[in-house]
Amino acid sequence: MRTTVLSDGAWGTALALTLLSNGHETRQWGPFPEYIGEMRETRKNYRFLKGIELPGELLLLEDMKEAVDGAEMIILAAPSQYMRATLEQLAPLYSGQLLVNVSKGIENGTLLRMSELCSEIIGSSAKFAVLSGPSHAEEVALKTPTAIVVGSSDHKLAEIAQKTLMNSFFRVYTSEDVVGIELGGALKNVFAIAAGVIDGMRLGDNPKAALITRGIAEMSRLGVALGGKVETFSGLSGIGDMIVTCTSSHSRNRHVGEELGKGADIDVIQKEMGMVVAEGVKTAKSAYELAKNAGVDTPIINEVYQAIYEGKDSRSGVRDLMTRRPKRELA
Repeated sequence: MRTTVLSDGAWGTALALTLLSNGHETRQWGPFPEYIGEMRETRKNYRFLKGIELPGELLLLEDMKEAVDGAEMIILAAPSQYMRATLEQLAPLYSGQLLVNVSKGIENGTLLRMSELCSEIIGSSAKFAVLSGPSHAEEVALKTPTAIVVGSSDHKLAEIAQKTLMNSFFRVYTSEDVVGIELGGALKNVFAIAAGVIDGMRLGDNPKAALITRGIAEMSRLGVALGGKVETFSGLSGIGDMIVTCTSSHSRNRHVGEELGKGADIDVIQKEMGMVVAEGVKTAKSAYELAKNAGVDTPIINEVYQAIYEGKDSRSGVRDLMTRRPKRELA
C-alpha cells in the first residue's frame, strides 16, 4: 500500500518506520520545510526521536500535495492543537483516502475530538479511523512488542488499518467505539500529569496506584457521559495507555507533572521542553470544560486544571483530593 504520515514528530516517525517494516511505500511530511530537509540529509529526527536511523526508503517531503498524491492511507499525527491547520491544508487534496488519526487530544475552545474536527473540515463522508493505546514512540521505533487498538464506525476501515499496520511486534486490535478510544487517549494525558506530580513530590507507590485506579473511574464516568462505551476504558486505549503514560520515563506528560510537583512554573517547564509537546497541558483545559458542561464530577481533572491554569500548589491539590467527603468506591 502507498501510505503517508503527516507530521515529523516522534509518534508519526515511529509509525512511518512501522509501515516501512511492513513493506509499504511510505512518505512523511512535516510543517517545517527546513527541518524535513535536515531529516532527509542526516537520516535522523534529532528533535523528536533521537538515536533512530531513518531508512533511505522513507521519502521525506516538504510539499503536502506531493506527499499525499496517490496515497491510499494517511496517518494524521500532528498534535491536537495543530490538527486543524493540518486538516485545512489537507482538505483540498483529499480524494477518499483512509485517514487514521493518532493524535491524542481535544481541541481547545471548540472542545472537538479529532474525528469531529475531521468531519467539520474534510467532510462527514471522510473515511476515518483512530489509533490509540499504550505505545511510546521510542519503543515502537525499536520494534518493542506493542499492542494497540484501531477504531472506526465502519468496521471494514478498521480492518484495513489493522492489516496495514500489524506485524510481529505491533499487534493491532479493532473496535467500533471511536468516541471511547479518542477520549481514553486524550484524558490519560491529564492523569499522567497528576501521576508526575506524585513522583515530583516523592510520595511513593501508594498514591500512584490510587491515582491510576481513581483516574480510570473518572475517565470512564466522563467518557460514558460523552458517548463512549464503558468497556473501552478498561481496554488498551483506557487503562492500558493510562498505565504506560503514568509510569514511564518516556512520558512527556508525566514529566510536566513531575516538574510541577517539584514546584516549577508551567511556563518554564514548557519553555525548557522546546518543541516537544505534552498534550495533557492543553487537554486539561478542554477536559475540565467538557466535564463542567456535562455535569460530571472529575476531581483529579479539576486539580490538574487548577495547578496548570490557576497556579494552585500541588500539595494543596493532593490534600484536597484526600479530604473530599467520604463516598462509596463504585458510586
